[in-house]
Amino acid sequence: MSEDARENYDETYQNYRRYVNPSLARVMKLAGSVVESHAQGSTVWDHQGKQYLDFAGGYGVFTLGHRHPRVVAAVETQLALMGLATKTMFTPALGLLAKRLAEDTPGALEISFVSNSGTEAIEAALKLARAATNRTHFLATWGAYHGKTFGALSVSGRERYQAPFAPLLPDVLHVPYDDVAAMRAAFVAHPQQIAACVVEPIQGEGGIIVPHDGYLTALRALCDEFGALLIFDEVQTGLGRCGYRFACEHEGVVPDIMTLAKGLSGGIMPIGACISTRAVWEAGYKHEPLLHTSTFGGNPLACAAALEALAVLEEEDLASNARVRGQQLLLGLQQIAQAWPDIIAQVRGRGLLIGVELTHEGYAGVLLPEMLKHGIIVAWTLNQQRVLRFEPPLIITEAEVTRCLEVVALALATARERFGSSLLS
Repeated sequence: MSEDARENYDETYQNYRRYVNPSLARVMKLAGSVVESHAQGSTVWDHQGKQYLDFAGGYGVFTLGHRHPRVVAAVETQLALMGLATKTMFTPALGLLAKRLAEDTPGALEISFVSNSGTEAIEAALKLARAATNRTHFLATWGAYHGKTFGALSVSGRERYQAPFAPLLPDVLHVPYDDVAAMRAAFVAHPQQIAACVVEPIQGEGGIIVPHDGYLTALRALCDEFGALLIFDEVQTGLGRCGYRFACEHEGVVPDIMTLAKGLSGGIMPIGACISTRAVWEAGYKHEPLLHTSTFGGNPLACAAALEALAVLEEEDLASNARVRGQQLLLGLQQIAQAWPDIIAQVRGRGLLIGVELTHEGYAGVLLPEMLKHGIIVAWTLNQQRVLRFEPPLIITEAEVTRCLEVVALALATARERFGSSLLS
């Protein structure tokens, strides 16, 4: 390592340790984390000039890869005109983005509230559901992840992240994911109180949990039967990630409210969106249009990025590439799993959202840094740390997937050499 590279690393680490997050800094250093320098497409370079293929993808942010030239150009064009909005006048880019989202989302979803993140989109959805129904309760699932602000954390499903901040929102009911009978029982127990059921079409941070076909359809029927709204959190699963424009399209189910973020700007600008039917929006906000607002939400730069990202997603047919390359990655990982049954318990996913469940989370402590050493970035899932997440950009190529599979096999050999099957004893 050159002297300049060493100084860059040391300064960055010390800044994290002293001013950002001391405990996280230590964990990252032990895991072999480097300092990211620059990125393009599916490749990231570190402070020493080493290249990495990004198979973590910012947890779903980099749908178009890093710094897609068309999106960068759109932001630069908008910046030459205006950066942030005055909020006292109409903003053309916001209007165009809301129109595009109405055209692209399924069914009668039509009215958009544009925010800065996924958790803000969830907050907007929860508030709208209560305002529109005059009900108080929410029905959510264990293992779910919807964000870490108070409302979003309340409907998330892991007590480890909730307990330090209790009490959270009252009247939130949790049931097991992919369990229709448990959902029905909760509705029956509170027939006139549940404002909305909020669910991920595929649980991301819960461990890439794919529900059985018919689960989303059953949720739609239950919400209709009991007069509740259905909220689909597509923050991670939407925008081509699962081989469809939106993951709910696998079953052809349309929610009353949908949330988006992560890949909405193609990995260039922070942005989120809560899209509802006109009927739901008018029931909640028709007479009080300023009940929920955001200073930076819907700013021209983010909207310009999102508009161009949506155009690229469609014109380059990236949802189809997610299906093809996702199948290559899924089958490849499943074949590897057959050779390493003592380390890999299961491989599952849809499109380019794939999870590798390990037999013990201790193996992740070897596999992640070992893959990083060989130039592949992956990550674990937040609520299930024995599951490795493979979530590359939707522009990933056949050769890049093949390289990733080669590195997985190399990392497994190192894990076997280091631990054998001792972690299971």
